[in-house]
Formats: sequence, C-alpha cells, structure tokens
Amino acid sequence: MDTLKNALDIVMRNLASKKEGPADAGPEQWLKNILTKKELRHIKVKYFSKGVLGVIVDSSAWLYILSLKKEELLEKLHKENAGVKNVVFRIGEL
Repeated sequence: MDTLKNALDIVMRNLASKKEGPADAGPEQWLKNILTKKELRHIKVKYFSKGVLGVIVDSSAWLYILSLKKEELLEKLHKENAGVKNVVFRIGEL
C-alpha cells in the first residue's frame, strides 16, 4: 500500500512541476508575461504556427499601438525562448 502511495505522490509532483514549468507555457502565457493588463484586454491569440504568432486585436487604435511595439515585443519573446519569429496583428472579434 505504501508503494502505491509513494508512486502516486511522485506522479502528482511530476505533473505539478510540468504544469508550472516554462517549457509548457504557450503563447497566451508568453504574452501575459510581456504585455500590460490593459493591452491583454484588447487581444486574443489566434494561432501559433511555424514561428508566426497570430494575434487578434479588437480595434484599429490597438492595432496601431501594438504595431508600434512589435519590435520590442519580438525581443521580449526571444528572451522568453518562445521560438516566435514574427507576430501578425489582425483586427477581429475577441
């Protein structure tokens, strides 16, 4: 019985560490670490494929603001080791 309990404890600890680890972080988490709360309210990740991160923006004003920050955003994504080569912003519904 103790062996089963120990095995379950080990499995649960491994699952918890994988959940918290940066390797498991996705595009939403990368952006959450980089952008402000205000900016996050106006975007939604649409896709991440072949190094291209597609982001939906809710208005032309926010499209402009985030486009101005694109280079800075890419630099920060590189520091996160996200594997993002480009970010594409499009206007759409969140």
